[in-house]
Formats: sequence, structure tokens, C-alpha cells
Amino acid sequence: MLRKLKQRWNVTSNTQFWLILITFTITGSLSARISRPFCDYIGLDFNNLHPILAWTLRLIVILPIYQITLLIVGTLLGQFRFFWAFEKKMLGIRPKKIENPQEQIEEKDSKKTTQMHN
Repeated sequence: MLRKLKQRWNVTSNTQFWLILITFTITGSLSARISRPFCDYIGLDFNNLHPILAWTLRLIVILPIYQITLLIVGTLLGQFRFFWAFEKKMLGIRPKKIENPQEQIEEKDSKKTTQMHN
């Protein structure tokens, strides 16, 4: 299982692999700890809300805290590049691949010309 994770993450070093796992461990615990006072501050209380709504709102609060904490802890453990790529993948952000810039310019020009004639 560990070998498959290393392959999936494109990690060759055991040290880097363990630093990544430690980052996930620390981040999960830390983001839960940080979110509790924040939830208390905004009045998100399990006693006042239906449990499903309370958990849903708590997860919505925790997610951005987790994302930021993951980058911070990953950076402190020297794994910024891995976690920056992980974040972009997790959030669905993919840079556009430009194969031939001239073709894209010509395509945009032809679309503008077509729109102008319609």
C-alpha cells in the first residue's frame, strides 16, 4: 500500500514520503483545533442547531482552515511544492497547457471575425 501511494504521489524518497504523511497528520489535528474557537466565535453550537446542519457548517468552516494549514505545515516540513500541487489538484485548478500559442491567437481572431459578421 505504501509503495502505491509513493507511486501515485510521484515520491521516490522514503524521507519525503514520511514528511508528507506527518504533514497530513499534523494538519488534520491542527485544523480541528483551530476551527473550534472560530466556530464558538461565530456561534456555531451543536446545542443550538440540528446535528446535520451543525456538522455541515463545521466542515465548511474547517475546509479553508485545513487548506491553509496544509500549505503552512507542508512548507515548514520542506514539502511546499508537493502540497501546492496537491492543493491545486484538490481544488480542481489546472493550468492551461499551451501547445501552440499561434494557433490559439488565430482561433480567437477567427471567433471574433465570425461574431462581427453575425
